[in-house]
Amino acid sequence: MSFVIPLNPQAASAETMADRLALRLATTAVARDQAGGHAAEERQWIRDSGLLSLTIPAAHGGQGADWPTFYRTLRRLAEADSALAHVYGFHHLQLASVQLYGSPEQHARYLRGTIEHGWFWGNALNPLDKRLVATEVDGGYRLDGLKGFASGALGSDQLVVSAWLPDREALLVGVVPTGRDGVAVQGDWDAFGQRQTDSGTVTFDQVALAHAEVLQAPGTVPTPQATLRSQLAQLILVNLYTGIARGAFDAARRYTVEESRPWFASGVSRAADDPFVQHRYGDLWLKVRPAIVLADDAAQRLDQAFRRGAALTAADRGEVALAVAEAKVLAHRAAIEVSSQLFELTGARSTSTRLGLDRFWRNARVHTLHDPVDYKLRTLGRHALLGELPEPTAYS
Repeated sequence: MSFVIPLNPQAASAETMADRLALRLATTAVARDQAGGHAAEERQWIRDSGLLSLTIPAAHGGQGADWPTFYRTLRRLAEADSALAHVYGFHHLQLASVQLYGSPEQHARYLRGTIEHGWFWGNALNPLDKRLVATEVDGGYRLDGLKGFASGALGSDQLVVSAWLPDREALLVGVVPTGRDGVAVQGDWDAFGQRQTDSGTVTFDQVALAHAEVLQAPGTVPTPQATLRSQLAQLILVNLYTGIARGAFDAARRYTVEESRPWFASGVSRAADDPFVQHRYGDLWLKVRPAIVLADDAAQRLDQAFRRGAALTAADRGEVALAVAEAKVLAHRAAIEVSSQLFELTGARSTSTRLGLDRFWRNARVHTLHDPVDYKLRTLGRHALLGELPEPTAYS
Protein backbone atom coordinates (compact mmCIF):
# COMPACT_ATOMS: atom_id res chain seq x y z
CA MET A 1 0.00 0.00 0.00
CA SER A 2 1.35 3.45 -0.85
CA PHE A 3 0.24 6.93 0.08
CA VAL A 4 0.78 10.10 -1.88
CA ILE A 5 1.44 13.16 0.29
CA PRO A 6 0.55 16.41 -1.51
CA LEU A 7 3.54 18.72 -1.81
CA ASN A 8 1.37 21.76 -2.48
CA PRO A 9 -0.30 22.90 0.75
CA GLN A 10 -3.16 24.31 -1.31
CA ALA A 11 -3.91 20.89 -2.82
CA ALA A 12 -5.75 19.70 0.26
CA SER A 13 -6.82 20.96 3.64
CA ALA A 14 -4.38 20.75 6.52
CA GLU A 15 -6.44 18.07 8.21
CA THR A 16 -6.60 16.00 5.04
CA MET A 17 -2.83 16.25 4.73
CA ALA A 18 -2.44 15.25 8.37
CA ASP A 19 -4.76 12.28 7.89
CA ARG A 20 -2.79 11.03 4.91
CA LEU A 21 0.50 11.50 6.73
CA ALA A 22 -0.89 9.69 9.79
CA LEU A 23 -1.91 6.73 7.64
CA ARG A 24 1.57 6.60 6.19
CA LEU A 25 3.27 6.82 9.58
CA ALA A 26 1.00 4.08 10.92
CA THR A 27 2.36 1.57 8.39
CA THR A 28 5.75 1.55 10.11
CA ALA A 29 4.91 2.82 13.61
CA VAL A 30 5.15 -0.52 15.46
CA ALA A 31 8.46 -1.55 13.92
CA ARG A 32 10.00 1.88 14.40
CA ASP A 33 8.84 2.08 18.00
CA GLN A 34 10.55 -1.22 18.70
CA ALA A 35 13.74 -0.20 16.87
CA GLY A 36 13.99 3.33 18.28
CA GLY A 37 16.61 5.65 16.88
CA HIS A 38 16.34 8.47 14.36
CA ALA A 39 13.43 8.31 11.87
CA ALA A 40 15.13 10.25 9.08
CA GLU A 41 12.86 8.94 6.31
CA GLU A 42 9.68 9.62 8.24
CA ARG A 43 10.84 13.13 9.12
CA GLN A 44 11.24 13.68 5.39
CA TRP A 45 7.62 12.58 4.97
CA ILE A 46 6.66 15.36 7.38
CA ARG A 47 8.71 17.84 5.34
CA ASP A 48 7.06 16.67 2.14
CA SER A 49 3.56 16.87 3.63
CA GLY A 50 3.49 20.66 3.49
CA LEU A 51 2.61 20.84 7.19
CA LEU A 52 5.83 22.47 8.39
CA SER A 53 4.60 25.86 7.18
CA LEU A 54 1.14 25.48 8.70
CA THR A 55 1.43 28.06 11.50
CA ILE A 56 3.65 30.55 9.68
CA PRO A 57 1.61 33.71 8.97
CA ALA A 58 0.57 34.25 5.38
CA ALA A 59 2.45 37.57 5.43
CA HIS A 60 5.67 35.55 5.64
CA GLY A 61 4.68 32.99 3.03
CA GLY A 62 3.08 30.40 5.29
CA GLN A 63 -0.40 28.95 5.45
CA GLY A 64 -1.50 31.14 8.35
CA ALA A 65 -3.58 28.43 10.00
CA ASP A 66 -5.09 29.15 13.39
CA TRP A 67 -3.94 27.26 16.47
CA PRO A 68 -7.03 25.00 16.73
CA THR A 69 -6.29 23.72 13.22
CA PHE A 70 -2.68 23.03 14.11
CA TYR A 71 -3.62 21.17 17.28
CA ARG A 72 -6.11 18.98 15.42
CA THR A 73 -3.40 17.97 12.93
CA LEU A 74 -1.05 17.25 15.82
CA ARG A 75 -3.63 15.08 17.56
CA ARG A 76 -4.31 13.15 14.38
CA LEU A 77 -0.62 12.39 13.91
CA ALA A 78 -0.33 11.36 17.57
CA GLU A 79 -3.05 8.76 17.09
CA ALA A 80 -0.71 6.99 14.68
CA ASP A 81 2.73 7.88 16.04
CA SER A 82 3.07 10.10 19.09
CA ALA A 83 6.87 10.29 18.80
CA LEU A 84 6.89 11.80 15.30
CA ALA A 85 3.89 13.94 16.27
CA HIS A 86 6.01 15.28 19.13
CA VAL A 87 8.78 16.26 16.70
CA TYR A 88 6.21 17.95 14.45
CA GLY A 89 4.61 19.77 17.37
CA PHE A 90 7.89 21.07 18.72
CA HIS A 91 8.86 22.36 15.28
CA HIS A 92 5.82 24.62 15.45
CA LEU A 93 6.59 25.56 19.04
CA GLN A 94 9.92 27.00 17.91
CA LEU A 95 8.22 28.96 15.15
CA ALA A 96 5.84 30.35 17.76
CA SER A 97 8.85 31.25 19.93
CA VAL A 98 10.24 33.34 17.10
CA GLN A 99 6.90 35.11 16.78
CA LEU A 100 6.52 35.71 20.53
CA TYR A 101 10.07 36.70 21.40
CA GLY A 102 11.54 38.01 18.17
CA SER A 103 11.58 41.38 16.44
CA PRO A 104 9.84 42.05 13.11
CA GLU A 105 13.22 41.67 11.41
CA GLN A 106 13.71 38.28 13.05
CA HIS A 107 10.20 37.24 12.05
CA ALA A 108 11.04 37.95 8.43
CA ARG A 109 14.44 36.27 8.66
CA TYR A 110 13.44 33.06 10.38
CA LEU A 111 9.85 32.53 9.24
CA ARG A 112 10.59 33.32 5.60
CA GLY A 113 13.79 31.29 5.88
CA THR A 114 11.76 28.29 7.00
CA ILE A 115 9.63 28.58 3.87
CA GLU A 116 12.54 29.19 1.51
CA HIS A 117 14.91 26.57 2.90
CA GLY A 118 12.47 24.02 4.29
CA TRP A 119 13.97 24.26 7.77
CA PHE A 120 12.95 21.73 10.41
CA TRP A 121 13.27 23.28 13.90
CA GLY A 122 14.38 21.59 17.11
CA ASN A 123 14.16 22.59 20.75
CA ALA A 124 17.02 23.33 23.15
CA LEU A 125 15.04 25.76 25.31
CA ASN A 126 14.69 24.43 28.83
CA PRO A 127 14.87 27.21 31.44
CA LEU A 128 15.34 24.74 34.30
CA ASP A 129 18.49 23.33 32.67
CA LYS A 130 21.21 25.93 33.33
CA ARG A 131 24.14 23.82 32.14
CA LEU A 132 24.41 25.84 28.93
CA VAL A 133 26.28 29.02 29.85
CA ALA A 134 26.49 32.22 27.80
CA THR A 135 29.50 34.53 28.02
CA GLU A 136 29.37 38.03 26.56
CA VAL A 137 31.90 38.65 23.78
CA ASP A 138 32.31 41.22 21.04
CA GLY A 139 29.30 41.03 18.76
CA GLY A 140 27.23 38.73 20.94
CA TYR A 141 27.80 35.69 23.14
CA ARG A 142 29.77 32.46 23.34
CA LEU A 143 27.83 29.33 24.34
CA ASP A 144 29.42 26.47 26.29
CA GLY A 145 27.80 23.50 27.97
CA LEU A 146 24.91 21.24 27.16
CA LYS A 147 21.16 20.89 27.02
CA GLY A 148 19.16 17.74 27.68
CA PHE A 149 15.70 16.67 26.54
CA ALA A 150 16.30 18.56 23.28
CA SER A 151 13.20 17.40 21.41
CA GLY A 152 13.62 17.24 17.66
CA ALA A 153 17.24 18.40 17.80
CA LEU A 154 18.69 15.43 15.92
CA GLY A 155 18.03 16.00 12.23
CA SER A 156 16.99 19.62 12.70
CA ASP A 157 18.22 22.67 10.82
CA GLN A 158 17.68 25.35 13.47
CA LEU A 159 17.56 25.27 17.27
CA VAL A 160 15.87 27.64 19.69
CA VAL A 161 18.16 27.65 22.73
CA SER A 162 18.12 29.08 26.23
CA ALA A 163 21.41 29.86 27.96
CA TRP A 164 22.28 31.06 31.46
CA LEU A 165 24.48 34.06 32.28
CA PRO A 166 25.81 33.29 35.79
CA ASP A 167 27.26 36.74 36.43
CA ARG A 168 23.92 38.39 35.70
CA GLU A 169 21.73 35.51 36.93
CA ALA A 170 19.69 35.93 33.79
CA LEU A 171 18.51 33.84 30.87
CA LEU A 172 18.68 34.56 27.16
CA VAL A 173 16.85 32.89 24.28
CA GLY A 174 18.34 32.71 20.81
CA VAL A 175 18.52 30.82 17.53
CA VAL A 176 21.50 28.68 16.55
CA PRO A 177 21.81 26.72 13.29
CA THR A 178 22.19 23.06 14.23
CA GLY A 179 25.13 22.71 11.84
CA ARG A 180 27.14 25.58 13.35
CA ASP A 181 30.71 24.83 14.44
CA GLY A 182 30.78 23.58 18.01
CA VAL A 183 27.23 22.20 18.06
CA ALA A 184 26.90 18.43 18.45
CA VAL A 185 23.61 16.54 18.87
CA GLN A 186 23.91 13.22 20.67
CA GLY A 187 21.61 10.31 19.86
CA ASP A 188 21.48 9.32 23.53
CA TRP A 189 17.72 9.42 24.17
CA ASP A 190 16.97 5.99 25.68
CA ALA A 191 13.57 6.19 27.38
CA PHE A 192 11.24 3.19 27.07
CA GLY A 193 8.62 5.33 25.31
CA GLN A 194 8.53 8.18 22.80
CA ARG A 195 11.60 6.51 21.38
CA GLN A 196 11.87 8.51 18.15
CA THR A 197 11.50 12.08 19.41
CA ASP A 198 15.20 12.80 18.74
CA SER A 199 15.39 14.22 22.27
CA GLY A 200 19.07 13.65 22.93
CA THR A 201 21.66 15.88 24.56
CA VAL A 202 23.06 18.84 22.63
CA THR A 203 26.58 20.00 23.45
CA PHE A 204 27.91 23.47 22.71
CA ASP A 205 31.66 24.10 22.53
CA GLN A 206 32.53 27.78 22.04
CA VAL A 207 29.50 28.31 19.84
CA ALA A 208 28.98 31.83 18.52
CA LEU A 209 25.62 33.56 19.06
CA ALA A 210 25.36 36.97 17.42
CA HIS A 211 23.26 39.78 18.86
CA ALA A 212 20.98 39.50 15.81
CA GLU A 213 20.27 35.88 16.75
CA VAL A 214 19.09 36.70 20.29
CA LEU A 215 15.31 36.54 20.50
CA GLN A 216 15.04 37.49 24.17
CA ALA A 217 17.89 39.43 25.74
CA PRO A 218 19.02 38.56 29.29
CA GLY A 219 17.10 40.42 31.94
CA THR A 220 14.04 40.97 29.74
CA VAL A 221 10.76 40.99 31.68
CA PRO A 222 8.38 38.83 29.63
CA THR A 223 5.09 40.39 28.56
CA PRO A 224 1.82 38.45 28.96
CA GLN A 225 2.04 37.83 25.22
CA ALA A 226 5.53 36.29 25.49
CA THR A 227 4.45 34.01 28.35
CA LEU A 228 1.98 32.31 26.04
CA ARG A 229 4.85 30.08 24.94
CA SER A 230 4.39 27.84 27.96
CA GLN A 231 0.69 27.49 27.13
CA LEU A 232 1.44 26.63 23.52
CA ALA A 233 3.86 23.96 24.77
CA GLN A 234 1.44 22.59 27.35
CA LEU A 235 -1.33 22.35 24.78
CA ILE A 236 1.01 20.44 22.49
CA LEU A 237 1.34 17.89 25.29
CA VAL A 238 -2.42 17.89 25.80
CA ASN A 239 -3.03 16.96 22.17
CA LEU A 240 -0.26 14.39 22.15
CA TYR A 241 -1.93 12.74 25.15
CA THR A 242 -5.42 12.89 23.65
CA GLY A 243 -4.02 11.52 20.40
CA ILE A 244 -2.46 8.61 22.27
CA ALA A 245 -5.74 7.98 24.10
CA ARG A 246 -7.76 8.06 20.88
CA GLY A 247 -5.20 5.90 19.04
CA ALA A 248 -5.19 3.35 21.85
CA PHE A 249 -8.99 3.29 22.00
CA ASP A 250 -9.33 2.76 18.23
CA ALA A 251 -6.63 0.07 18.13
CA ALA A 252 -8.28 -1.80 21.00
CA ARG A 253 -11.73 -1.49 19.44
CA ARG A 254 -10.49 -2.93 16.15
CA TYR A 255 -8.83 -5.82 17.92
CA THR A 256 -11.94 -6.57 20.00
CA VAL A 257 -14.18 -6.56 16.94
CA GLU A 258 -11.85 -8.47 14.64
CA GLU A 259 -9.71 -10.72 16.87
CA SER A 260 -10.90 -11.11 20.46
CA ARG A 261 -12.51 -14.34 21.59
CA PRO A 262 -15.51 -14.08 23.93
CA TRP A 263 -15.11 -15.29 27.48
CA PHE A 264 -16.76 -18.69 27.89
CA ALA A 265 -19.15 -17.47 30.61
CA SER A 266 -20.43 -14.52 28.59
CA GLY A 267 -22.99 -16.54 26.63
CA VAL A 268 -22.22 -14.62 23.41
CA SER A 269 -20.47 -15.68 20.23
CA ARG A 270 -18.60 -12.42 19.70
CA ALA A 271 -16.48 -10.53 22.23
CA ALA A 272 -18.03 -7.26 21.04
CA ASP A 273 -21.46 -8.53 22.20
CA ASP A 274 -20.31 -9.14 25.77
CA PRO A 275 -22.23 -6.63 27.94
CA PHE A 276 -19.26 -6.19 30.27
CA VAL A 277 -16.97 -5.41 27.33
CA GLN A 278 -19.51 -2.94 26.00
CA HIS A 279 -19.79 -1.34 29.43
CA ARG A 280 -16.02 -0.92 29.72
CA TYR A 281 -15.70 0.59 26.24
CA GLY A 282 -18.40 3.07 27.14
CA ASP A 283 -16.47 3.97 30.27
CA LEU A 284 -13.22 4.41 28.35
CA TRP A 285 -14.89 6.59 25.76
CA LEU A 286 -16.04 8.88 28.56
CA LYS A 287 -12.38 9.42 29.35
CA VAL A 288 -11.41 10.19 25.76
CA ARG A 289 -14.30 12.40 24.68
CA PRO A 290 -14.18 15.02 27.48
CA ALA A 291 -10.41 15.28 27.07
CA ILE A 292 -10.85 16.11 23.39
CA VAL A 293 -13.60 18.63 24.12
CA LEU A 294 -11.49 20.49 26.68
CA ALA A 295 -8.43 20.35 24.40
CA ASP A 296 -10.42 22.01 21.62
CA ASP A 297 -11.86 24.59 23.99
CA ALA A 298 -8.41 25.50 25.30
CA ALA A 299 -7.10 25.78 21.74
CA GLN A 300 -9.82 28.27 20.87
CA ARG A 301 -9.05 30.36 23.95
CA LEU A 302 -5.33 30.24 23.24
CA ASP A 303 -5.87 31.30 19.64
CA GLN A 304 -7.92 34.31 20.72
CA ALA A 305 -5.23 35.30 23.22
CA PHE A 306 -2.43 34.86 20.69
CA ARG A 307 -4.19 37.11 18.21
CA ARG A 308 -4.52 39.89 20.78
CA GLY A 309 -0.77 40.31 20.65
CA ALA A 310 0.63 43.10 22.80
CA ALA A 311 -2.89 43.98 23.99
CA LEU A 312 -3.14 40.71 25.94
CA THR A 313 -3.54 41.31 29.68
CA ALA A 314 -2.13 39.23 32.52
CA ALA A 315 -5.67 38.31 33.59
CA ASP A 316 -6.61 37.14 30.09
CA ARG A 317 -3.42 35.11 29.94
CA GLY A 318 -4.29 33.55 33.30
CA GLU A 319 -7.68 32.43 32.03
CA VAL A 320 -5.98 30.67 29.13
CA ALA A 321 -3.62 28.92 31.55
CA LEU A 322 -6.59 27.64 33.57
CA ALA A 323 -8.27 26.22 30.46
CA VAL A 324 -5.04 24.52 29.41
CA ALA A 325 -4.55 23.10 32.93
CA GLU A 326 -8.06 21.61 32.87
CA ALA A 327 -7.39 20.02 29.50
CA LYS A 328 -3.99 18.76 30.64
CA VAL A 329 -5.38 16.87 33.62
CA LEU A 330 -8.09 15.11 31.62
CA ALA A 331 -5.73 14.34 28.74
CA HIS A 332 -3.17 12.89 31.14
CA ARG A 333 -5.77 10.63 32.73
CA ALA A 334 -7.24 9.54 29.42
CA ALA A 335 -3.87 8.59 27.93
CA ILE A 336 -2.71 6.60 30.96
CA GLU A 337 -5.99 4.86 31.74
CA VAL A 338 -7.10 3.96 28.21
CA SER A 339 -3.67 2.73 27.14
CA SER A 340 -3.46 0.53 30.25
CA GLN A 341 -7.02 -0.76 30.53
CA LEU A 342 -7.30 -1.72 26.87
CA PHE A 343 -5.54 -5.02 27.63
CA GLU A 344 -8.29 -6.02 30.03
CA LEU A 345 -10.68 -5.83 27.06
CA THR A 346 -8.51 -7.38 24.36
CA GLY A 347 -7.15 -10.39 26.24
CA ALA A 348 -3.86 -12.21 26.58
CA ARG A 349 -3.17 -12.65 22.86
CA SER A 350 -3.22 -8.88 22.38
CA THR A 351 0.04 -8.59 24.33
CA SER A 352 1.96 -10.01 21.39
CA THR A 353 4.93 -7.82 20.48
CA ARG A 354 3.86 -8.20 16.86
CA LEU A 355 0.87 -5.97 17.54
CA GLY A 356 2.77 -3.37 19.54
CA LEU A 357 -0.27 -2.27 21.54
CA ASP A 358 1.99 -1.65 24.50
CA ARG A 359 3.52 1.35 22.72
CA PHE A 360 0.51 3.48 23.61
CA TRP A 361 1.02 2.97 27.34
CA ARG A 362 4.81 3.31 27.16
CA ASN A 363 4.52 6.54 25.18
CA ALA A 364 1.86 7.91 27.51
CA ARG A 365 3.76 6.95 30.65
CA VAL A 366 7.01 8.57 29.50
CA HIS A 367 5.43 11.70 28.09
CA THR A 368 3.07 12.43 30.98
CA LEU A 369 6.12 12.75 33.23
CA HIS A 370 7.10 15.97 31.44
CA ASP A 371 5.83 18.03 34.37
CA PRO A 372 3.81 16.86 37.41
CA VAL A 373 0.09 16.84 36.83
CA ASP A 374 -0.46 17.40 40.56
CA TYR A 375 0.71 20.97 40.11
CA LYS A 376 -2.00 21.49 37.50
CA LEU A 377 -4.55 20.23 40.00
CA ARG A 378 -3.15 22.59 42.62
CA THR A 379 -3.46 25.47 40.14
CA LEU A 380 -7.09 24.58 39.52
CA GLY A 381 -7.76 24.16 43.23
CA ARG A 382 -6.26 27.53 44.07
CA HIS A 383 -8.49 29.17 41.51
CA ALA A 384 -11.57 27.29 42.69
CA LEU A 385 -10.94 28.16 46.35
CA LEU A 386 -9.29 31.57 46.21
CA GLY A 387 -9.86 32.89 42.70
CA GLU A 388 -6.09 32.99 42.08
CA LEU A 389 -4.77 32.86 38.49
CA PRO A 390 -1.64 30.86 37.66
CA GLU A 391 1.69 32.64 37.86
CA PRO A 392 3.45 32.51 34.47
CA THR A 393 6.32 30.02 34.45
CA ALA A 394 7.84 27.79 31.81
CA TYR A 395 5.21 25.20 32.75
CA SER A 396 2.16 27.16 33.88
